[in-house]
Amino acid sequence: MKKTLLLAAIFISYYGYSQKNAIKTETITVKGNCEQCKKRIENAADLKGVKVSNWNEETKVLSVTYNSEKVNLQQIMQAVAKSGHDAGSEQASDAAYKKLPGCCQYKDRACEEKKK
Repeated sequence: MKKTLLLAAIFISYYGYSQKNAIKTETITVKGNCEQCKKRIENAADLKGVKVSNWNEETKVLSVTYNSEKVNLQQIMQAVAKSGHDAGSEQASDAAYKKLPGCCQYKDRACEEKKK
């Protein structure tokens, strides 16, 4: 009986430890301009396994905390790129980019000009 309890305790400890190691926080450069972009980028990054995502409009950096056993950084970047925003090594398709509102089309820097 004691041996069974000891094995159960070891298993629970190991399982809890492996879960903690699966949680990662990484950053990705994501192109965008404004508060609308922020909402769209963070929503696109909200995949199963992503705990928290936060895009900074000034630094153009998305910080994402995720469970690496459920999703990986490449999948997150692909999801953001599908929303129209270049994310790390993943480029948004022309079709997805053209669907962005005018203010959010970061390649022409129209929003940046308005802020000055």
